[in-house]
Amino acid sequence: MTDSSLFSLPPCNLCSPSSKTVHLWRSNLDVPIERVRELATILSDDERARAERFYFELHRNRFIVSRGGLRTILGRYLNLKPDRVQFEYSSRGKPKLAESGGAEKLQFNVSHSQDLALYGFSCDRAIGVDLEYLRRFDDAQNIARRFFSAQESAIIDSLPEEEKIAAFFRGWTGKEAYLKATGEGLAGSLDAVEVSLVPSEPVRLLALNGDSQAAARWHLHSFIPAVDYIATVAIEGHLQFTINNYQFILDC
Repeated sequence: MTDSSLFSLPPCNLCSPSSKTVHLWRSNLDVPIERVRELATILSDDERARAERFYFELHRNRFIVSRGGLRTILGRYLNLKPDRVQFEYSSRGKPKLAESGGAEKLQFNVSHSQDLALYGFSCDRAIGVDLEYLRRFDDAQNIARRFFSAQESAIIDSLPEEEKIAAFFRGWTGKEAYLKATGEGLAGSLDAVEVSLVPSEPVRLLALNGDSQAAARWHLHSFIPAVDYIATVAIEGHLQFTINNYQFILDC
């Protein structure tokens, strides 16, 4: 089952997410070179310098489209030209909006894999997203034993072969989404973030460093944004919210 069809075109009078909504945007990164060049013009000098560090043109262009898409979406929310959006960075490199006119309440996170990008936006609550291409590899169980908790590894070991890869990436994206939301990223300890992996159960955080109460303060939502992809969003807080899914386009 895929949630791909749930991504619709955004309204032209797009409003920022409220405390009761979360916005998820999907973007295709392989676009005509003319569009890549257009998006490159709205990047900052440091972003263009980062793009130039990619050895392969394909990867460079995908970075430009991903970053240009982020600026375009934020510009719509903030009623700014995309090149006027300003970022600040944490000590670990996590971007956030520069504090100006209440813009700091708008939280965001980005993930990309292969030719797809996913953006998450929320209001005044931390958000993290992780997107992975469901590639097949032979050592999923060994990687799980290295980075997952003993209980998580045991669950993956117990699953039928055809379910192991999906369970692994469900766990991986859940852990990464949480660590990205907190700003830890890969510097955080993956095995300290315990995620439910039973296919019949909704994905959720079970424990953070063994603390189930701390985990209960977060919500996870796992879904299939496109064929052969899996994504998870981590959102801070107990408040109920609605998720709106949008497909990124340059027009409108």
